[in-house]
Amino acid sequence: MSSSNWENKSKLNLKKRRIRAFFLSIEKKKKKKEVVDEPTEEIYEDGMVYIQMRLPVDKITKNFEDKLKEKIEYNIIKAIIREAKKDDLDSLKKIYNRAWLTSNTPFRPITKTDLLTILEYPNTVFLIAKVYGIDAAFVLLDFEGENKEFAVIAALAVIPRFQRRGLGKILGVYVWNFLKQNYNNVKEIRAEVYKDNEVSYAFIKGIGFEEFERRVYKKEDFEIENNSR
Repeated sequence: MSSSNWENKSKLNLKKRRIRAFFLSIEKKKKKKEVVDEPTEEIYEDGMVYIQMRLPVDKITKNFEDKLKEKIEYNIIKAIIREAKKDDLDSLKKIYNRAWLTSNTPFRPITKTDLLTILEYPNTVFLIAKVYGIDAAFVLLDFEGENKEFAVIAALAVIPRFQRRGLGKILGVYVWNFLKQNYNNVKEIRAEVYKDNEVSYAFIKGIGFEEFERRVYKKEDFEIENNSR
């Protein structure tokens, strides 16, 4: 492997590690004097199992698109979706912190600094959905591969008020249209879901994704070395 390819791969792995640290995070281990509950201790010892999902673009036929659109056509929720900018950091933070509190995914509050870091990465895109004048959901897309052929849904967050009301499907349709218009090289859309997050798993499977493997992340996979910049 050439030095330039190695450097590019190293940068990609660092970016993926940082995004994972922000969005798939577990709290830092408590001091020894404090009591650590058994589920948290188990996470530290055994790792966290994430289900890897994928949707090949060649499976998104006209018929597939029509069926997906039918699922949202009569939804009373009408969302206005935009690409996030720096001015949206407060909204992204509020959506994330409210949405993750109702999920079964290990959680830590996210900061505006975290979000700005992700926002400024090359090949990452935040899309925000506004409903009834409220910023209610976001999806984070990350692109991988030499030609950006893999579009990864790195995070999807919907505030409790609009969960299970079809907003996720609306975002899913928008993501596909966004990819068609802006990223013609995409061959596959990917996502990963924490094994106990049944709601997110059902949603992603319901829009056509299939499971292809499971990965176990250890505590070190959620940490970023201070000298890695």
